[in-house]
Amino acid sequence: MTTPTEFAVRRDRPAASGARPRNPLSDLIRQHPLIAFFTLANVLSWVAWLPYVVSQNGLGLWGFRFPDVAGTSQVLGVLPGAYLGPITAAFLVTAVVDGRAGLRAWGRRLWHWKVAPRWYAITLLGVPAAMLLTGLAFSGGAIAAPSTAALAAFVPVLAFQMVTTGLAEEPGWRDFALPRLQNRFSPLGAAFVLGPLWGAWHLPLFLSDWGGYPDATWSRPVLFLAFCIAFNVVMSWVFNRTGQSLPLSMLMHVGVNTFASVMWAEVFPTLDGDMPLIAMATGATVAALGIIVATRGRLGYVPRSVDPAGR
Repeated sequence: MTTPTEFAVRRDRPAASGARPRNPLSDLIRQHPLIAFFTLANVLSWVAWLPYVVSQNGLGLWGFRFPDVAGTSQVLGVLPGAYLGPITAAFLVTAVVDGRAGLRAWGRRLWHWKVAPRWYAITLLGVPAAMLLTGLAFSGGAIAAPSTAALAAFVPVLAFQMVTTGLAEEPGWRDFALPRLQNRFSPLGAAFVLGPLWGAWHLPLFLSDWGGYPDATWSRPVLFLAFCIAFNVVMSWVFNRTGQSLPLSMLMHVGVNTFASVMWAEVFPTLDGDMPLIAMATGATVAALGIIVATRGRLGYVPRSVDPAGR
């Protein structure tokens, strides 16, 4: 017969060797990895961006101004929050949900450079060509030759964007979130879920000089969201058709950013204000509609396991 003393000893005895205590937070993340990812990505970035938004580079509530590095305050004001957002959230959630095997699978897509040459042509040449055609349509054919300085800066800025914007964002949005969303929804449904969430992540930055504050109109974030929704369809198609190659997704993403920041004002000087965003959103929408029709909404998707658990 067990005495009360013996029962107390057994009750307080540590668990058998190899058993791990349950962690409610880890269990919650495992049950809802996508919600955990999107929540972490936004919270980590928005908290890190708060000093920039309230500084003299934004709302002006703080007397500090972020110094320029490489000609812009965004290197010190925006980039740290970008690195703390999607890529960090994806790493943390993958580690909790799938462990080392999941992290290896997640990392392999980051080094998936071996794709058909035509996809490099589509990302490196197709993006500038599409933006040129869009700009021509909106400028009524008015186009100027870019300066030698702009031409010389294009490739270095593209490379810099790859290790900043591309590396900070794409391992989260496309590498982590998109495959899971596509396994849960249709490919087109996944694109229309991810697009608004990707765009909304940027919204606090519209209260800083990143988004043209205080001169920007209320329509600018709306146009930006429209662009993100449409362009995410194109990005999803490229990601799927290249066998989930993250470098190609990064190249397409930063190709748009680089042309917009280095070339647009030089080539289309008559298009200012919100016109560049209107043109880009329209061009992305036309491209997205073409891809949706051509692929019948499948966006090149081939079902596959995205991690060891098949999530």
